Amino acid sequence: MRPVYLRVFLLAVFTVFAFKTKAQTCSGSLGDPVINQNFGSGTNPGPPLDAGITNMQYTNSNCPNDGYYTIINSLTDSTNCHPYTWYNVPTDHTGNHNGYMMMVNASYLPSIFFTQQASGLCPNTTYEFSSYILNLCIPSLITAAFSQPDITFTISTTSGQILASDSTGTIPAVPFHQGPLWFKYGVYFTTPANVSDVIVTMTNNAPGGNGNDFMLDDIAFRACGPIIQAGFASINGPADKELCQGSNALFSIKAQVIGNNSPTFQWQSNTGGNGFTDIEGQNTDSLSISFVNATTGAYQYRLGVANGSNISSVQCRVYSSPLTVNVNPLPVIPEISPQTVCVGNTLQLSASGGASYIWSGPNQAPTSQNPLIINNVTASNAGTYTVQALSDSGCSATPVQVIVKVVPKVAAGISNGVSICAGESVPLSASGGLYYKWMPSTGLSNDTIPNPVATPLQTTTYTAYVNNGGCTDSSKTVTVTVYQNPEANAGPDKVLYEGQSVKLDGTAKGDQIASYYWTPATFLDNPYSLTPTATPTSGITYTLNVVSESCGTATSSVNIKVYETVTIPNTFSPNNDGINDYWDINQLNTYPECLVMVFDRYGQKVFQSTGYSQPWDGKYKGVPLSPGTYYYVIDLKDNRPKITGWVLILR
Repeated sequence: MRPVYLRVFLLAVFTVFAFKTKAQTCSGSLGDPVINQNFGSGTNPGPPLDAGITNMQYTNSNCPNDGYYTIINSLTDSTNCHPYTWYNVPTDHTGNHNGYMMMVNASYLPSIFFTQQASGLCPNTTYEFSSYILNLCIPSLITAAFSQPDITFTISTTSGQILASDSTGTIPAVPFHQGPLWFKYGVYFTTPANVSDVIVTMTNNAPGGNGNDFMLDDIAFRACGPIIQAGFASINGPADKELCQGSNALFSIKAQVIGNNSPTFQWQSNTGGNGFTDIEGQNTDSLSISFVNATTGAYQYRLGVANGSNISSVQCRVYSSPLTVNVNPLPVIPEISPQTVCVGNTLQLSASGGASYIWSGPNQAPTSQNPLIINNVTASNAGTYTVQALSDSGCSATPVQVIVKVVPKVAAGISNGVSICAGESVPLSASGGLYYKWMPSTGLSNDTIPNPVATPLQTTTYTAYVNNGGCTDSSKTVTVTVYQNPEANAGPDKVLYEGQSVKLDGTAKGDQIASYYWTPATFLDNPYSLTPTATPTSGITYTLNVVSESCGTATSSVNIKVYETVTIPNTFSPNNDGINDYWDINQLNTYPECLVMVFDRYGQKVFQSTGYSQPWDGKYKGVPLSPGTYYYVIDLKDNRPKITGWVLILR
């Protein structure tokens, strides 16, 4: 069919639309297929058919041109090349997962599009040749004039003699609100005595080029026979029986053939889905089935019917609908651990693995509640509880028991809160149980004993979990308050010159600080201030004392160095009379790094000293210098200008 594109899709108006199958199919029981063409399954597109099955050309496109076919598992919005004139077909006829179907875009001239040979047929046996067909065209004003499929089913001998032929007639399009729909069409015939092989064909009588697009699936050729009624206990009995794993049972199946006065019989069974096989010696219209310690699975039974000796060939039989004995597994109930519950608490017992449950126990009427919940438990609820589990099919497992122990509540106790200084330890204690757990464990010597030693670094509230072997009390807490120890910092050392003042940089830290003070208080404007002003006349060390109400006293010291004012004498008489024999500059002892140099009038250095621990005696290299004037340079090494001047030596 050539593509048609529409901006607006128009539905035709149908007042009455009836479907009538012209090609006749079997109205009785059917045998297993001699030919069973369901095209397999897989991803799109499917492979071409074997040579000789069709005279149409294969394409791997989901939009075949006239005279072509393809094998696909679905036709959807994303793959439908004619969305306004073709139906979406989401699955094959049987709904198999990824099951294939044959899409045909008819040739311009009528043509045979399916051929296959059926061999090993029995004489005087009726067979059906059929297929499920879906008209792809959507009826509308546009498609009203389209050609519709018209297919002839033909059965002939291998020499070409036609044994049976019937046509579907025009297969009408299905109204949009009903489609897409599959319909079964076919033909049946009875084999002559001398025919065991036949050729089956399907011919498309309608022209292509303008419609005549359809799907095929489940093409079959199989025996057709009388109606077979069968059921458990009677021909009108149920088709299924349920049995529980491990049970013993005896079932009777009754069957009746309608329309054949002298059939022969063969019962078959199918266990575990492995296919039907004959049951030896079971050749009447009834069957007895015995189960001893039944194993889980589906057990199917059916009656095969044929004429006379034809019963020996599976291609000549027809079968009743299968009857099934379902042996259902027993529910598997996991073991339920023993429970311990405190008086006054809630008991909850839960079973799994079944569809329904019956619980019973001490002072407990049987109940289907699951989980079983008992509020405000007392000692009378202690004991053994039993749960009986049932599956969906009513099979029951071996009852499961669980022992419940009811214990009294914990009468927990705990020590009082306490305060310590950082770094100190304190014993804690809890009581009332057999087992203990302290949380948090930080700072504890052992968190699983009743009397741990606590050494926390900061204030911590501990919770004692007290357990008596079944109940836990976590309501008891104790707080260990940690006071941080006092810390004193007198600040960095200070340097000043005689007559100057300096501010001390003291700081104090810690909890419960009661006071702080400096010692000595000499030359301080306020010894109780962290930052007093000091005016010492000479070097001194001050100590900051920080006092905590509970954690003692901390101290820290600061050194203040005072550089004195230097007074330099200009005369001395080194004549060893014990009076003024040295050039004494007493203040230089506060300048240990100073550099003292003396020169004669010619610029020659006659004395040099770093620091002035030993005063100059007026000598140069151990020899007394001549009386007269000498010149000095003193570098105090305190970033001030050098001191220069003269000194007179007298003899």
